[in-house]
Amino acid sequence: MITESAGQQQPAIRSTSTVDFDITGMTCAACATRIEKGLNKMPGVAQASVNLAMETARIVYQSSEVTPEEMQARVAKLGYEAARKREQAETSEYRAKEIQKHKRKLWISAILSVPLLWAMVGHFSFTSWIWVPELFMNPWMQLALATPVQFLIGRQFYIGAYKALTNKSANMDVLISLGTSAAYFYSLYLTFQWAGLSEHHHAPELYYETSAILITLVILGKWFEVLAKGRTSEAIKSLMGLQAKSALVIRNGQEISIPLEEVTPGDVAIVKPGEKIPVDGTVLQGHSSVDESMLTGESLPIEKREGDKVIGATLNKNGVLRIQATKVGRDTVLSQIIKVVEEAQGSKAPIQRVADVISGIFVPIVVGIALIAFFLWYFWFDPANFAGALEKTIAILVIACPCALGLATPTSIMAGSGRAAELGILFKGGEHLEAAHHLDVVVLDKTGTVTKGKPQLTDIQTHMDQISFLRFIGAAERSSEHPLAEAIVQGILPSIPSLPEATDFKAIPGFGLEAQVEGSQVVIGTRRLLTDKGIDIAEALTEMERLENDGKTVMLAAIDGKYAGFVAVADTIKETSQEAVSRLEAMGIQVIMITGDNARTAKAIAQQAGIKQVLAEILPEGKAAEVKRLQAEGFRVAMVGDGINDAPALAMADIGMAMGTGSDVAMEAADVTLMRGDLTSIADAIEMSRRTMRNIKQNLFWALGYNTIGIPIAALGLLEPWVAGAAMALSSVSVVLNALRLQRVKL
Repeated sequence: MITESAGQQQPAIRSTSTVDFDITGMTCAACATRIEKGLNKMPGVAQASVNLAMETARIVYQSSEVTPEEMQARVAKLGYEAARKREQAETSEYRAKEIQKHKRKLWISAILSVPLLWAMVGHFSFTSWIWVPELFMNPWMQLALATPVQFLIGRQFYIGAYKALTNKSANMDVLISLGTSAAYFYSLYLTFQWAGLSEHHHAPELYYETSAILITLVILGKWFEVLAKGRTSEAIKSLMGLQAKSALVIRNGQEISIPLEEVTPGDVAIVKPGEKIPVDGTVLQGHSSVDESMLTGESLPIEKREGDKVIGATLNKNGVLRIQATKVGRDTVLSQIIKVVEEAQGSKAPIQRVADVISGIFVPIVVGIALIAFFLWYFWFDPANFAGALEKTIAILVIACPCALGLATPTSIMAGSGRAAELGILFKGGEHLEAAHHLDVVVLDKTGTVTKGKPQLTDIQTHMDQISFLRFIGAAERSSEHPLAEAIVQGILPSIPSLPEATDFKAIPGFGLEAQVEGSQVVIGTRRLLTDKGIDIAEALTEMERLENDGKTVMLAAIDGKYAGFVAVADTIKETSQEAVSRLEAMGIQVIMITGDNARTAKAIAQQAGIKQVLAEILPEGKAAEVKRLQAEGFRVAMVGDGINDAPALAMADIGMAMGTGSDVAMEAADVTLMRGDLTSIADAIEMSRRTMRNIKQNLFWALGYNTIGIPIAALGLLEPWVAGAAMALSSVSVVLNALRLQRVKL
């Protein structure tokens, strides 16, 4: 289906739309470049990007000036086919058919080419001991074997070459068609010449095997390529495989099992232990632990109770949950993740431009070199030896096919972004996957990023029985709606599950509270509140100051007018924050923490996490300004945050990273989403970027190096055409296999 969405890619006032197509008929980078250029020249097209490895095109356009149908017509005019983008399941089915088609062609081509190869081997002096049936040496027999390979199996190359040439360009098909046709038609000329002389005359040295074996090897390479390309989308297939197939819902008071597609928002679903949660929703009833590792990478199961949110495709471990569906189909977290991964795999990294520029001019240059080589050999190095000059020309044409060059970048981007997704890191595009390896500075928001974002009870001090003290504190605080009160109660409940009821509760905003608990008057709050009530708190002041210097909030308590003790609450750092900061610094990246909190609390948290630079008491708009200041100093900056107030800074940074546990606004503004909500994912994301870029550079080096070395060797006559064909096929396969190594990366 065509996917269209409002876009903001262009600064024009008119809104833009985006359309995705599947492209068929591309054989090399030159094809992708030609389609891209053709689409970009159309009025109303703001940007067209064609991905050779995924065989897709993404076009940003003005819907008032051009339609998707006109774009399809333009692609057809260029000699290719643009179809509405398939769903992932359809794509898998299409790839399976493509693999079968290439396999069938390969078998037919190989069966017809083997006798020709056998005959060729018999010609060499060092293989004269090999018996070759006389029939295989007969020129007519060789013609009968080579013709179907040349015109039936090789038909696709002629069609591709014709379309390219009529559009005043050249691609891989042109090189293969020229090379194989030269060998075939020269052999055909010699065959008729031999027949005119005498049927009993010694058969000439023919080149039918050259054309047939070349086509067989190219088909073999394409088959390997299609197999390997299928593996690059394993990440999406595995994500889709996480979905539940059905859901047990309550309809008209009855429990019925329905296909997942039929679940609608508001439906109440029952999820039993060991079952996958079918859709995103809210727990209405029940208590269980849920394994979210498949989506977030978080290894420990998460406790879920009434009111908690659950994510579709996660695994319910032990209790029965009754959930109300809030998001279904394309709106679920899993579907959004799949969409982000698909878009990242289909997008282009800036480094791809290198390959695009080279491939655009490569084929005409190669044809020129091949012609020069032919004339030099025929008129100078080996005068009048037409067959020898032709061999060198064919070898040049074949060895120079730029297939590997076109696959070098997109296959690495597909494999790298797919593996990153499996690790809980979602890059929104190839450009962000590339940019992350340049980072110098990582700016971290404090609350919810370095810290858990949820205050916890950390310290208790009392001179009375601790259980009795906590009963009074817990009962009084349970009546308060303040976040710190909630943290205190949550900290007390595990040791005292049954708290008494408080009466005459009174909140004193900014200071604390007072209430009656089991006949005693309880006051909890700041030093000022207790001092105003005439309560002596001198014994607590030294310890209170120490805790406050550690970034903790201390609440003093008095029972029946006498000081009884205090509790301290703090937003504690995540268990992995210190390890993550150490990893980033070891990678040569400067870490800065930025927060709106007071300097004392900020420094205490930074010290615990091992962060040396702190920017405290910064307003939300100030965060973006600080990022801009660092950029002005020449640093490439990543901003990491989780809240709505971080969105401006996330958008301003070279790379914005949002915690997957944070707000939707933050994730929308970011370039990378860290699903685990864990700082170690930042180092993982940068490391994944570095490895992907290293992989791309390896691919480009080998693809360009292979052609640079291969062409002179072929021109010197040191390369048989069939060897050139095998090397050309293997170069594409080696590039794809090298990219696939990224799928096995362990961080």
